[in-house]
Amino acid sequence: MGASVSSVAANKDENEGGSSNISSRPGLGDIPESCISSLFMNLDPPDICKLARVNRAFHRASSADFVWESKLPPSYKFLANKVLGQENLAAMTKKEVYAKLCIPNRFDGGNKEVWLDKCSGQVCLFMSSKSLKITGIDDRRYWNYIPTEESRFNSVAYLQQMWWVEVVGELEEFEFPVGRYSLIFKLQLGKASKRLGRRVCDVDQVHGWDIKPVRFQLSTSDGQHSLSECYLRGPGKWIYYHVGDFVVEKPNEPKNIKFSLAQIDCTHTKGGLCVDTAIICPTEFKQRLNKFS
Repeated sequence: MGASVSSVAANKDENEGGSSNISSRPGLGDIPESCISSLFMNLDPPDICKLARVNRAFHRASSADFVWESKLPPSYKFLANKVLGQENLAAMTKKEVYAKLCIPNRFDGGNKEVWLDKCSGQVCLFMSSKSLKITGIDDRRYWNYIPTEESRFNSVAYLQQMWWVEVVGELEEFEFPVGRYSLIFKLQLGKASKRLGRRVCDVDQVHGWDIKPVRFQLSTSDGQHSLSECYLRGPGKWIYYHVGDFVVEKPNEPKNIKFSLAQIDCTHTKGGLCVDTAIICPTEFKQRLNKFS
């Protein structure tokens, strides 16, 4: 009996000693926060957010200002001042600034929308039809703004009929992060609506676009130019028409960008065109535009 008790006591001491040894081993929580933060600087933001859930040390390290400042583009202050305001910017942590800039933010009276891509840090910019200069837009015989759920701005410019069609956009003194960008028009031939819950598109007024092509132009203040022509196609479908590309080689360098679409051959009228948005996005995003708009 005494031997049995002695054996149990010995086993208990052994187990306690083993658990004591295990608990004394270093774990993830023992890594200095400064080391974790330095590691995070080499990771993409989505991975940082996942690792922040590991423990408290990782969570605190993931909030370090220098981590998120390394993820923001050099031109982020320009963008933040434009959509957040200088006072709000001063009161926010860099993580909060990053999170805010990575969601769509309206500016210019709500007629433009901009955000940063979470991984590349490049800009995506959408400009509504109301931010564009459209010849004859104030004359309801030619153009109307019509409400629609198919636009992120909830309305599009619709052309009934006109001889001279010209849509011009300008973006002044805008700072883009370094990268290659594409400018694109989102257009549709025909006027869409819903009947009995189903989408229908009225194409009765669509005419004149198969006679002559539309001319697309793009120019920047640093001398980049693009010119192309294309026939509008696919009545009843929103189609993205590529205007041209431009390259940003230096950060914090304001650019003026001017672009247009025009069909000004006055030998025939044109009609039935919906103008939704003009889009500036990283060139590699062109194939993913349907997910954004």
